[in-house]
Amino acid sequence: MDLLSLGENGWGRLMLSATLTTLLLSLAAMVVGAAVGGGLAAAKLSSHAPLRWFSSAYSVVFRGIPELLIIYLFYFGGSGVASLIGHLFGRDGFVEVPPFLIGALAIGLISASYQCEVYRAARLALSSGEIEAATAVGMPRWRICSRIIVPQIVRYALPGLSNVWQMSLKDSALVSVTGIVELMRASQIAAGSTREYFLFYLISAGCYLLLTLLSNRAFMRAESRMSRAWHRHTAAAA
Repeated sequence: MDLLSLGENGWGRLMLSATLTTLLLSLAAMVVGAAVGGGLAAAKLSSHAPLRWFSSAYSVVFRGIPELLIIYLFYFGGSGVASLIGHLFGRDGFVEVPPFLIGALAIGLISASYQCEVYRAARLALSSGEIEAATAVGMPRWRICSRIIVPQIVRYALPGLSNVWQMSLKDSALVSVTGIVELMRASQIAAGSTREYFLFYLISAGCYLLLTLLSNRAFMRAESRMSRAWHRHTAAAA
């Protein structure tokens, strides 16, 4: 238990901070994925062929290349691009991009390729009759989007987003190769220093499982609240 204490000689503080870093990294990646994935879903449903081709090509690339390779490409390529931009503005030397930013962007863009399909399927599940009725009564397009389309897309997309979140949470372990001290990297540091490999990797597995259980609970509560709100709305409309 001394190894897991929060004191100077224990590794508990490092493991706790690494767990928080893993959670923040996964949340940042989900936000990036939601923004990019929503745009890709709109492009796939667009009537313009170039937008549909671009969205399909994006999905093929980011779902076909291994996640670890994408992280390496972003880590080394991102620093190279930043150094090039720095040279254009008169800055000498190598410009290093923060590992957290690289990890959030890489995992977020991978997540976007999956969130795109979740949002597209949710949009296709909407009843066209409601949108047509709202248009017929003269409701503005922005209000149709905020009152009808977006709430229902979120409701239909929540189960799929739960799966994408679990994937992003596990993919965050790959960011350890960039040097950021998330849960996997902290376990490697602690295990290498104490030679207690089984102990710290087991603790790491327990932390991932705890995050998974808590996030599953949060998604289930969100789904339940959305369903109750929708049933109340339909009952009031009837």
